[in-house]
Amino acid sequence: MAVEGLGRLILASASPRRYQLLEQIGVTPDDVIAASIDETPRIRERPRVYVERMAREKAEAAHRATRHEPARAAAHILAADTVVALGSRILPKTELAEEAAQCLRLLSGRAHRVYTSVVVMLPSGRQSQRLVEARVRFKRLSFDEIDAYLASGEWQGKAGGYAVQGIAGAFVTRLIGSYSAIVGLPLYETAALLAGTGFPVHLRWTRAG
Repeated sequence: MAVEGLGRLILASASPRRYQLLEQIGVTPDDVIAASIDETPRIRERPRVYVERMAREKAEAAHRATRHEPARAAAHILAADTVVALGSRILPKTELAEEAAQCLRLLSGRAHRVYTSVVVMLPSGRQSQRLVEARVRFKRLSFDEIDAYLASGEWQGKAGGYAVQGIAGAFVTRLIGSYSAIVGLPLYETAALLAGTGFPVHLRWTRAG
């Protein structure tokens, strides 16, 4: 339940990583809505265009689901999406081991980009959005390393078939940009977006203390 004066925040994502990252910066969501949308990329849709569209559609789906509920309709909605891209190719959120294996083989010894888009939607429906790009290079992966990583199960449901905050951190030889964006939510940009739309981020910090 939101404390009076601290506003309400709905996270339009079922990702435990995004929830934990928000907790880290003192803005624990008051509610979570797992927005159900079609995440199929459009034909020739570029990664940065796709990820921005996904974040907007998640926020809009959450807004539609809550606009007729007085308590939730007054909340700020935060949505985000992350994609791993190799050139113009969008790598999937892997659900099958073979998908993950293919992604790891593609990323082995190469640099790739991770795009995360964040949207904050006000009760009025007005949106503010930021796109954050990070660059990651992987070491050359051996067959044994790929097989062992697949056996860990860490790849399940992860964009590009890996989680940088887990075992796959051992694959990264270079990272340029926001680490938290690669995990799923760029903390600096998220806090700035929330504050810029009138959400009392700093007041939550003082109350948390």
